[in-house]
Amino acid sequence: MQVDLYNLSPALQLMGVGLLVAGLPLFWTWRQHRTAGPARRLKALTVLTLILTFELVLVGAFTRLTDSGLGCPDWPGCYGSATPLGAHHDIAQAQAAMPTGPVTHGKAWIEMVHRYMATGVGVLIIALCALTWRQWWRDRRLAVHPGWPLLSLVWVCLQGAFGALTVTMKLFPLIVSLHLLLAIGLLALLVMQAVRYEGWRSVVIPRGLRWALVAVWLLLWLQIALGAWVSTNYAVLACSDFPTCQGQWWPEMNGLGFRLWRELGLGSDGQPLPFSALASIHYIHRCMAWVVLAVLLGVGWRLRLQPGLVRPAQALLALSVLQFFTGLSNVVLDWPLFSAVLHTGGAAALMMTLTWALSLSTTSVASQLFMDSRPVA
Repeated sequence: MQVDLYNLSPALQLMGVGLLVAGLPLFWTWRQHRTAGPARRLKALTVLTLILTFELVLVGAFTRLTDSGLGCPDWPGCYGSATPLGAHHDIAQAQAAMPTGPVTHGKAWIEMVHRYMATGVGVLIIALCALTWRQWWRDRRLAVHPGWPLLSLVWVCLQGAFGALTVTMKLFPLIVSLHLLLAIGLLALLVMQAVRYEGWRSVVIPRGLRWALVAVWLLLWLQIALGAWVSTNYAVLACSDFPTCQGQWWPEMNGLGFRLWRELGLGSDGQPLPFSALASIHYIHRCMAWVVLAVLLGVGWRLRLQPGLVRPAQALLALSVLQFFTGLSNVVLDWPLFSAVLHTGGAAALMMTLTWALSLSTTSVASQLFMDSRPVA
């Protein structure tokens, strides 16, 4: 059955759903802080957006791991409808033709809930951007320059475009991986803004420790990219034993798995991807994980000794241990859904925590004095 990949007819209805998804928590947050100053209200809105974006990352992982990414094969709606209810007949036909295929009633609902949440996050960021600019024109002493929420708005639009391409390009691994990385990047942007609004003062730390923080932040980005590549190529079970892979400390490797521009399950020549390529994807991620884990634990342990950074240090250590065990359970327990979703959430939380620590720390005493002298709204 041929389906138009893009069908914008339900776009207005989806916008309405997004307004509803965002409007309820937005109204509650604004009501809770109605007597606070403008900066406090903007901080609350930023934190709310951050929380819902993190939840969206978890729902996105659940969508991918339940093979629901093509539950609705068109974009932005489902067979040209705003909900799977309106597409009931088309979904039933597709499910009857392929009962275990990509389109079922359950998968369609999972995919559309993900899209509803994404639309809601977009609405919240639009509101955050507009309100920040309005307050900036009134008071230039605002802790966060309105360029940051504007960048977040551009970023989330790009994220939405990659979400559309994820569907229309049939889960093309590079597109799906970039979609996840953009989501993690949006979390980092929102964390930086939330820290600034919180009014915390910069913590002066040794230059070497600051550079170590930057290095582990960059290493974590690389590891998340490798993890996304494992997930989007469905290579988790290519190594079903631990700590070896297929009973070997160094399994047969094949660089075809790291050819970026290719369809799911195929090499760049259009031939089926050999199993050794999937094992290579998995094992490189696993080897890199040992390096990243060691650096995370080392940096987290040193951060414990820095006044003002104890909380992010404790979070970093706890999340590192959690990430190790969820990654291990994915291998030895045959990729359980709960653990796999938690592994993605753990990676996102680690990036948020490192961004939190980086945003709080500095190597310059002058920067600390400047922060201490700023008025808090």
